Amino acid sequence: MMGIVRARSGEGAMGSSFVLLVTVLLFVSLALAIPAEGLNVTMPRQGRDHPSQTARVVDKKNSVLSLFKLGTGSKFWNEKVMGRGYEDLTLSESTPTGKQALLNYTKAGTISHYLKLSLVDAIHLPLPINFIFIGFTGEGNRGLTLGEDEMERWFTNIDHILEHTRVPQLGEALTPFYRVKGTVKDEHHLPLISYTHYNYSVHGIEFNEKVAATFERAIKVFGRRENYSDPSPDAEALWQVDMGGMDYLFSSLVEYLQLENAYNIFILNPKRDAERGTYAYRRGLSEAEIAALKENVARTNTLLSSKEKIQDILDIEKFWNPLYDRHPLLRFSWTSADEDHTPAGLILSNRSEDVQASWSDAVNKALDTLEASLRVEGTLGGKTGEHLAFWKAKQILNGRDLELASTLRRGLKPGEESGLRSECLVDTWVGPARWAFVDLTAGPATWGPAVGGDGVRTEMTLPSVDRSFAHVPLSSRGDDDEVQEEFQELWRDRFTYIGEEENHAVDMLLAEMDVYEVFADKHCRDRNVALTFCEELLARIGDVKEELSKISDEAVDEELDEKERQESFVHKVKATDALRRIEEWNLFGFVHEHTQNFSVARDSFLAHLGSVLASSMRHVVTPSTADGAYHYYENIYFQIYFISQDKYKHDALLPVDILAVKEALSGLVVPGQKATFGIHKLALSEDPRLAMAFAAAKRAAIVPMLSVNGTYRASQRVYLDSAILQHHLKQLGSFTDKKFGVRSSVEVPVIWYLRSGSEPLLIDKHYLAKALPDMVIVVQSTNRLWESHLQCNGESVYWDLTQPSKAAIAAVAEHLSGIMPSEVTYSQAHENAIHDWTWSVGAHPFSSTSSGWRVSNFQNDAIARSYIVTAFDESVRLMNSAVELLANERTQKVTFPAFRAHEERLRHRYNGVVNMWKRIAALTEDLKYSESLRLLNHLEISSQSFLSEVNQTINALHPVYCTRQRKLEIRNEILTGIALLFVLIVLWLLRPRRRKPKIN
Repeated sequence: MMGIVRARSGEGAMGSSFVLLVTVLLFVSLALAIPAEGLNVTMPRQGRDHPSQTARVVDKKNSVLSLFKLGTGSKFWNEKVMGRGYEDLTLSESTPTGKQALLNYTKAGTISHYLKLSLVDAIHLPLPINFIFIGFTGEGNRGLTLGEDEMERWFTNIDHILEHTRVPQLGEALTPFYRVKGTVKDEHHLPLISYTHYNYSVHGIEFNEKVAATFERAIKVFGRRENYSDPSPDAEALWQVDMGGMDYLFSSLVEYLQLENAYNIFILNPKRDAERGTYAYRRGLSEAEIAALKENVARTNTLLSSKEKIQDILDIEKFWNPLYDRHPLLRFSWTSADEDHTPAGLILSNRSEDVQASWSDAVNKALDTLEASLRVEGTLGGKTGEHLAFWKAKQILNGRDLELASTLRRGLKPGEESGLRSECLVDTWVGPARWAFVDLTAGPATWGPAVGGDGVRTEMTLPSVDRSFAHVPLSSRGDDDEVQEEFQELWRDRFTYIGEEENHAVDMLLAEMDVYEVFADKHCRDRNVALTFCEELLARIGDVKEELSKISDEAVDEELDEKERQESFVHKVKATDALRRIEEWNLFGFVHEHTQNFSVARDSFLAHLGSVLASSMRHVVTPSTADGAYHYYENIYFQIYFISQDKYKHDALLPVDILAVKEALSGLVVPGQKATFGIHKLALSEDPRLAMAFAAAKRAAIVPMLSVNGTYRASQRVYLDSAILQHHLKQLGSFTDKKFGVRSSVEVPVIWYLRSGSEPLLIDKHYLAKALPDMVIVVQSTNRLWESHLQCNGESVYWDLTQPSKAAIAAVAEHLSGIMPSEVTYSQAHENAIHDWTWSVGAHPFSSTSSGWRVSNFQNDAIARSYIVTAFDESVRLMNSAVELLANERTQKVTFPAFRAHEERLRHRYNGVVNMWKRIAALTEDLKYSESLRLLNHLEISSQSFLSEVNQTINALHPVYCTRQRKLEIRNEILTGIALLFVLIVLWLLRPRRRKPKIN
């Protein structure tokens, strides 16, 4: 029994010891875990979130006219950053040292606060733009006058800061309703709304009546009847104005005033020609003229075989007279070309009228010669229209537009089916240089998808002076001095012939009212601004009314005889009728009501015009680009692979104008780049793998079609699936783009498939060319007339599938720089792609209304800016990630010496990036893209150097925590886990064991 008692006593002691041990271990684990939570450890550098206590709050409403737009609370960034140095980020003699520097460092909280660095919200690129008004000084259509005050009031409301946007990757672009929608993805290489914002400086320029008269005359001289066989009178016929001549007119004016270093949008309001009907602009010949050339085969063959070189009548001597030394670069500025005093910085002074007169005289002289030549051509054979058609064809074949001449020569070639078609009549145009125009008197014209779609060009798209002011005619006849003299003549004429019997006061007052009525009808009615003399006559009408009231209320004297009483009664009746006439007549009382109606119409017109000009900025000057990163390379190697069923032995045998394609592709090369071309001819019959790739990608589909007249039909289409073809070509290895060196060279493969047979072949059901991330695919069929989904002015637009060069150039441009068709842009409100077809005009690859495919200066500049925007966005992303790293680093006393060793290099690297931003922005302001592009490689290197320096600085700080505070860079969860594991092991080892009792 004693043994048993001892065993139980020992077992109780062991249990008490175990409970005590468990309690002690729990306290140890808590002691290990609690300090871990309070450790000042360094968080991992990958995947950190910006701490809320150090995050900058970005004020989206704060829009400053500067290079940068950053968060609030930043001391360094402000509106004057374009003209300031970077002393705030540079160590100088005034920089605190010693204990003061240490105190500032520890109080800052984070390294980013100490360096005064914030996240960059936007970088502003300044761009100069001129809005040039012609026909708005009272001499244009309906005498409309625009003044500086109201122009500033309206056009400063145009959003002068536009974000660069990217259109998400388009899915199936054309549906039965032809609406483009992007594929919205959560991840993009670069943000759809870029860090780069375009800061427009708007300069309004108004020309006087001399320039307006020159344009009106040019429209008349360059105009031809759209259908010369139409028997209707000229006032009812449709007229086409030759864009070749108008191109010269706009280009010469821009060169004369030396406005090439800015973007110029012309707004025309020419006076209507009463002898002619509606007009619009066209490049090339009309359908009637083309038919005349095809019918007269003998004369056409003579024309094609002629080698005669004719002198361009419009090629006058070039001369210049700059409008200003430098663009004002203000949010809004105004120059009236007939003012004696101009804004500061402008050199257009008292001789401005002589300046414009010299240009107008030179142009009018050339127009005189051209008009005489047209008059001679028009009298030959008595067939004015037909001879004019041949004369115009001769001008085109021997003119400066080689692409149009080549198209016409190919279309008139005998013995072949012709795909020659007339181009659309339009009332807006994008020129080959940095100018575009909108004519408010022309048209209206319509174009866009035949059925459905959004943003199509309709008759109501542009503001109309006639529609806006038809109910409030704009009279501008005479001034106060002139009308007073005319009033005196009317007065004398009326009272000179007043009869003897009309000498009573009532008769005199009625005669006076007759003068007022005639005068008011001519000079006081329908004026937007009432004459002072009309206001004086309005006061005189009050006196006349008072005198008539006295006569009407005067009692008849009973002492008068019967005849006199009868006369007195007649005068009272006349006076009463005159009063009633005044009340109903309201001779001058309508002025205020008319002025109010005119003001409403004017504001509505200007609002509409401002919307059109804003769209020109988004679609013409700074269009959206495709989603992706597009980098600048010094050398571009265009590798063009012509793939056919059987191999062509020589380049001359290819059904492609290789020289024209090379020249057009060279237009995609920005200043500073070099283009090299490689031509390869491949045959499917010689390469089974290549033949299998095209065979696997060939598919068929039924596409619903809605024609212009609304009829529905199902269209069977054979097409190449670009994704399948791309997959197989990549496996072949030699058809994808290659990049050499650090932004040195890039190879652009263009797969040009020459389809044989009569069946048309497309890409992805609807395209002639498609830009892919690593190649461009083009298909060429044998069909010369293929009805597209587009229309203009109620007629279907036909594509020549034997000439896909226009689509090919556009696809290569999208592959290189992301430039998209003019009608496509990104809408922040819809967060997707939308259309606006107003500016889908011009003889360039991105237009839908012309067959031209020469890249204009607008698009070449947009390509250069695409490279700049990509470089800026990637630089800002690197800089912001570096600033976030510094914002996560707490400032401690022990880390100050290590940070001080890196501080100067940090500031130097940061200053290098910011200075590079400034230099590129300053060069872009003057449109010096060649110099800007050369700095992009340095910007990339500088940004990466700053991020690398930040990482080195942080790595240098981390050993300080370990050696001086003896703390490891470990997470709280790891410490707690180790402690609990240790407790479990100890508990398992010291678990109580039940002893076997000893029995005696």
